[in-house]
Amino acid sequence: MSSQIGVSEVKSVPPADTAPSMPQPTIADPGPLGLAAFAMTTLVLSVFNANLIDRGATIVVLPLALFYGGLAQLLAGMWEFRKGNTFGAVAFSSFGAFWLSFAAYVRFGAPLIQTAVSDATGLYLLAWGIFTIYMTVAALRTNGAVLAVFVFLSITFVVLSIGEFATSDSTTKAGGWLGIITAVLAWYASFAAVTNSTWGRTMIPTWPLANRQLTTPLRRHAMSQTTAPGAPRS
Repeated sequence: MSSQIGVSEVKSVPPADTAPSMPQPTIADPGPLGLAAFAMTTLVLSVFNANLIDRGATIVVLPLALFYGGLAQLLAGMWEFRKGNTFGAVAFSSFGAFWLSFAAYVRFGAPLIQTAVSDATGLYLLAWGIFTIYMTVAALRTNGAVLAVFVFLSITFVVLSIGEFATSDSTTKAGGWLGIITAVLAWYASFAAVTNSTWGRTMIPTWPLANRQLTTPLRRHAMSQTTAPGAPRS
């Protein structure tokens, strides 16, 4: 009798693999916010670079660069870290920092440079151009909408850098028009992402370039939580 009771108690203990797991918290996609913040700030600055509005009014760019292009985009990048999206985290965090540093440079740095302001600005833009070019390579694994943003942004940085080094107003104006195109593309990518998410289906095409696998640590963890008991785990 006592041995049968012991066996029954042992069988009633649930296996370790079937123990209940805590649900993983979910957050909204921060990508549309980051793209929208980048697009608006880029558009406003590019309008002045293209000489469509008197450059004496460029002060309007600074608060936008600080709070929307800078802070909001930086926050989007931090949330991309939480989602386990390395590309989005690096891109939004970096370009959020770009706009913050741009506002600081225009307000505090450039006025202190006695000579070679164009060379300093050209070097600044060139460095960001190099970063954008290698991020463009990574963007080949995202979608066509995001890739187009990075392609045109890379060209924009290079052209604006050349315009500063050569002190060429016409080249800077060309860079401004390229920046406007970049902003429109970024707004399209943001519009597509937020619309498709809200409607729950693909309403605006983004042309995915690769079938992204569950390779990030957070996604691997989520996948392991849904593995059948006793099934082999990767």
